[in-house]
Amino acid sequence: MDNTGKEKEAMQLMAEADKKVKASGSFLGGMFGGNHKVEDACEMYARAANMFKMAKNWSGKCHILHRFLYVQTEGRFTIAAKHHITIAEVYESELVDIDKAIAHYEQAADYYKGEESNSSANKCLLKVGHYSAQLEQYQKAIEIYEQVAMSTMDNPLLKYNAKEYFFKASLCHFIVDELNAKLAIEKYEEMFPAFSDSRELKLLKKLLEAHEEQNSEAFTEAVKEFDSVSRLDQWLTTMLLRIKKTIQGDAGDLK
Repeated sequence: MDNTGKEKEAMQLMAEADKKVKASGSFLGGMFGGNHKVEDACEMYARAANMFKMAKNWSGKCHILHRFLYVQTEGRFTIAAKHHITIAEVYESELVDIDKAIAHYEQAADYYKGEESNSSANKCLLKVGHYSAQLEQYQKAIEIYEQVAMSTMDNPLLKYNAKEYFFKASLCHFIVDELNAKLAIEKYEEMFPAFSDSRELKLLKKLLEAHEEQNSEAFTEAVKEFDSVSRLDQWLTTMLLRIKKTIQGDAGDLK
């Protein structure tokens, strides 16, 4: 079956699913298995979404998932959150529309909060923070990283991660303003003493010193030393490059 045929089949499945949803809301539907009709409709929406995916029609898939979301999730926040994540992932990878991905991760986080699933909400918020910083929305990223750090630092199972989130918030501060970064780091040490002994904090202090001296070589050396023990991912590398570019006469690499 070619792509046009797959799209046509997806549209037919969607139309049938819509009919079942309408029937489930009627008086007779309520008496004679309304919930069963909704389950059937949701299965059809899922099949239609898959047909759109096979046809590489990502907009169609998102449209179906929106419809699916509306029908299946009234009052069921966890399911709603999962579908928003699925939509966010389509925008993230196939459509590469990061603003829309952010909006859906935020919506998912709100639904998880409604169910008091804080750990799941935080995972979504971290995605928002990650992309906000990439888009240079540093204040938004800082607020998210601080919020998630504070919600994890008292949890024995998660508190190890809090230093990573304070580190990321510090880097966002640093890109905006060196003095702000210093003040923020002092605040984080006070709030979370374990941050004081972390390799991340030691790196930040070396970077601040190198930045004050406008010393590109010292900055690069500190980054290399850290990277030799804890590999820097793409996000951290990007943020460190942005900070390094604020050193006068810097070529903007970490070599």
